[in-house]
Amino acid sequence: MIESLISDLAYIMLLAAVVTLLFKWIKQPIVLGYIVAGFLASPNFEPLPSLTTAENIDFWAELGIVILLFTLGLEFSFKKLMSCGGSAIITAMVVIFGMLCTGFCVGHLLGFSHINSMFLGGMISMQSTTIIIKALGDLGLRHKKFASQVLGVLIVEDLFAVLLMVVLSSIAVNKTVEGGELLLSMAKLVFFLVIWFLVGTYVLPTFLNKVRRMLTDETLLVLSMGLCLGMAVFSVSCGFSLALGAFVMGSILAGTSYAERIEHVLGPVKNLFGAVFFISVGMMVNPAVIAEYWRPILMLSAIVICGGLLFGTGGMLLTGQTLKVAIQSGFTLTQIGEFSFIIATLGTSLGVLDSSMYPIIVAVSVITTFTTPYFIRMADPVYGFVARHLPERWQFLIDRYSTSNTESASETRRIWQAIIKRYAWRMLLYGITLIAIVMISDLYIRPLVCNLIPGFWGRLASCALTIVLMSPFILGLTYHSSRRSERRVLMANNARAHAPLVAMTLVRLLICTSFVVYVIGSYFGVSAGIIFGVSLFVLALIFVSRKVRHRLARIESRFLDNLNERELRRTGEKNNLVCNMHMAYGTVGYDFPYVGDRLCISNVGRKFKINIASIQRGGEIIPVPGADERLFPGDVVGVIGTEENISAFMNQLEQGSEASETRTGKEDVEFTSITLSAQSPLPGKTLEEANLRNQLHTLVVAIERAGEFLTLRPNEAFREGDTVWLVAQPSVAKKLV
Repeated sequence: MIESLISDLAYIMLLAAVVTLLFKWIKQPIVLGYIVAGFLASPNFEPLPSLTTAENIDFWAELGIVILLFTLGLEFSFKKLMSCGGSAIITAMVVIFGMLCTGFCVGHLLGFSHINSMFLGGMISMQSTTIIIKALGDLGLRHKKFASQVLGVLIVEDLFAVLLMVVLSSIAVNKTVEGGELLLSMAKLVFFLVIWFLVGTYVLPTFLNKVRRMLTDETLLVLSMGLCLGMAVFSVSCGFSLALGAFVMGSILAGTSYAERIEHVLGPVKNLFGAVFFISVGMMVNPAVIAEYWRPILMLSAIVICGGLLFGTGGMLLTGQTLKVAIQSGFTLTQIGEFSFIIATLGTSLGVLDSSMYPIIVAVSVITTFTTPYFIRMADPVYGFVARHLPERWQFLIDRYSTSNTESASETRRIWQAIIKRYAWRMLLYGITLIAIVMISDLYIRPLVCNLIPGFWGRLASCALTIVLMSPFILGLTYHSSRRSERRVLMANNARAHAPLVAMTLVRLLICTSFVVYVIGSYFGVSAGIIFGVSLFVLALIFVSRKVRHRLARIESRFLDNLNERELRRTGEKNNLVCNMHMAYGTVGYDFPYVGDRLCISNVGRKFKINIASIQRGGEIIPVPGADERLFPGDVVGVIGTEENISAFMNQLEQGSEASETRTGKEDVEFTSITLSAQSPLPGKTLEEANLRNQLHTLVVAIERAGEFLTLRPNEAFREGDTVWLVAQPSVAKKLV
């Protein structure tokens, strides 16, 4: 078994290497080379030997899908998904329902049965996330605007595929759609996504920052793969796919400052198993099937391509995207892939799908996969042609519609949008967290406590423990979703603005009371639940809300900081210690104008009004670099300055940046303060005499004396009791105290 596994892998890797080198030589997409290599290695191509066990490749291909989806998540965080969520959701719905209806009608035209036509519609409505990721990567288009929109559509489609399989299964078995089962599946999907998102965002960034000094490339690779595979397995245990769990873990890690570094160390692994996946697709090509069913195969391939073009472009235009983005997106959504195979397998296992359907859909997938890179390349020329020949009135209407969707709203409208968004997210996140606590209590806490303490007192203890766990989130739901400044503006513009705010508060209070009543009622009956639930809720609001609010604010602050860690690290917004001075980190890009220049020659500090606090190069950290140090691509630079100056500097620094943003080393550089004691070596010395920059690689940012900040001059002397704000390694700062 082991010998055959290794021999099969060795054979396809060598064959793929030869074919892909040939495709690189003739300047064709590598993914097509993998498909051709898979066909050559399959039993369907007799001139060459085939694999001993085809199931071996299925195993590696499944692992390849997991890793590819994980790396996709690393580039497409939850925050990024939410930023294009509206456009992605609407476009995905247009594509899915358009292709479902088209596939159903075409199935009847081809003579398929009613149920086969429905499965056919489902199979051609799911574009291939894996294939599009690979094609965009090979063509260097992953960072284009349309690429993020397309990836958003693909993720929505993958989530919808879970619900679609429930619907098709219900129709196949019961000949009707079970509404309750569908709603349960939707609720289950949303519930687990939110729980994973909350726990992952709160725990993982904090953990990674705690152990950052120990995260070498090796340990980071092992840790990230463990998290990826662990979440994939947990996802299956919850009733979802391996790929969905891998994507969710990647999206959680994408919000950390380690995302680029993880992607870098995973690159070889992703390339290896991604190649095996596309080789496995090529192995499904069967010339005999294509010869027998060539008419429906060509017809369905044309429908998949034309449908993707039409519905993808139309959906993007409908959501206010520009004509160029819409056409680029439509030309990318012109294939079917892995979820089509899953739906086909589902129909076969249920015994409702004709035996000819599976090889037909495989052939359509291979053909559309083969054409995908070419259609992506065709998007820009087609856009140019359409833009030149489109009637001016149509062009004007499209431009006006897309512009109107991006125009800034009035201040009142923006405030209401922010309040409603904040309100909805708080209701969703806290509500699902409370549901999770109730479920954990019913499954684990209640049986455990009642076994230890039988009878009334056991139920009372279990109920009390559950309410204590729920209380921070219940009280969190009661707080205003609007800020005082926002309410002041709304009331100034409209005296009746308080009415919807009061209504929102009443809804929150009702939901909170319902949770408390439900928990107490499940232990002691509905009447007791209502009486004690309302009483406890009122007492909690009166006596403990201030303390819990403070604690809850810290939890929310930690969560938001972790969610925005990468952006906060880049801007230094949360590292503001004194005099509006921030400390931020950025990666030197290949197009930075001063790459390779000595700091004294480039003089970037004076030009941008910032201080270079540290340079991390590989595993080495240079604290407070001297005038002769140079900046090279991939260096991680620590910068001190105001928010405006840092922003201007980062825009120049990160031009063409492709390197990691993380920093490791034996000892970090910190922006901190020390109070000089009598034992400190500094009192009595001037800044010039101390020469901290050159001797100790330490940068003095400010000196505070008697509550005032002094102007830094070379002849300014340190005194005992001074508070000195500086950038230094912790061990150096400790010596200076």
